[in-house]
Amino acid sequence: MYIEKMERFSSEFHLPDRDTMYKALLNKDQSFEGIFVVGVKTTGVFCRPTCHARKPGKSNVEFFRNSREALLHGYRPCKLCRPLEYKGQIPDWLKTIFTEIEKNPDKRFHDLDLQRRGIDPNRARRWFKKHYGMTFHTLLRTLRIARAYGRIREGDKVIEAAFDSGYESLSGFTHSFKKKLGFSPMYSTNSEVIKMTRILTPLGPLFAAANSRGLCLLEFTDRPMLETQLRLIKNHFGTEIISGESYHLDLLQKELEEYFNGNRKTFSLPLEMSGTPFQEKVWSALREIPYGQTCSYADLARKIGQPSAVRAVARANGDNRIVIIIPCHRVIGSDGKLVGYGGGLWRKKYLLDLETDLKTTDS
Repeated sequence: MYIEKMERFSSEFHLPDRDTMYKALLNKDQSFEGIFVVGVKTTGVFCRPTCHARKPGKSNVEFFRNSREALLHGYRPCKLCRPLEYKGQIPDWLKTIFTEIEKNPDKRFHDLDLQRRGIDPNRARRWFKKHYGMTFHTLLRTLRIARAYGRIREGDKVIEAAFDSGYESLSGFTHSFKKKLGFSPMYSTNSEVIKMTRILTPLGPLFAAANSRGLCLLEFTDRPMLETQLRLIKNHFGTEIISGESYHLDLLQKELEEYFNGNRKTFSLPLEMSGTPFQEKVWSALREIPYGQTCSYADLARKIGQPSAVRAVARANGDNRIVIIIPCHRVIGSDGKLVGYGGGLWRKKYLLDLETDLKTTDS
């Protein structure tokens, strides 16, 4: 299993200092998810950094790099924060629904259908709002429209796509389609949309978005700038962003898994960068920083032939909308310190440790 591999692999990384981790525990700092778990000596359980249980005193905790280490030290998983579950993964009580959707993507679910399966509709609504930014029913409608759009582009007739998607009338389908995508189904062949999905990684969930030409966005779901990034992409390409699947998103998931497992150093999928000419110049230069190496903002400014534009380079680096693939994490301060990473400095450290350790192993 990918999760098990990552948990074993993460044991190679060094922990932050104890004061930093305890502060993160008190603040329920999400940026430390995947960096450590905490064992509580008085209760014998171990928790995520974001657990909402009452916080123990500093002398009553010890920190581990992963769940495996905590279990080996005799701790039990907390029943409140469930540290054995991958952050953001589908909970057991929802897995049957996802299985049904995979078997029949156009199946309709009502609240009564959820209740018959022992699922509280309000609980499902909250989970999907937190992890997908929309309710369960909205997600299903969006996915049906996305699949219908794909069928029409591949040559299906509009009426066939409508009824195959579970709509009972062509007018109802057309209304929903136009409301979601901004254009009529008959214009699908000549109109573009951006498909977006959610990908789980050792550093937490990522939102990934791609059009037919390549990847447009890869960003941590908890980054404050996410809504702004989505709006900029939508305006740049002049199209809607909807939940869905695509070849590029499938390829991304495969290559990210290989990267985190230590089996990939470069990415092959095409990118659709959506910035100013200067930003795209900086982002292209970022892609030329070799795996396992770093450079400063000043180095990057010199590399693009504008040595006096250090601050502008730093801003462009921070505006990068495709993390990891465009490796802005490889840029550090001139003094060698970790600075300026929108996803959190500990994520930056994790990525740099991953690349440095693997490079050393391969040498």
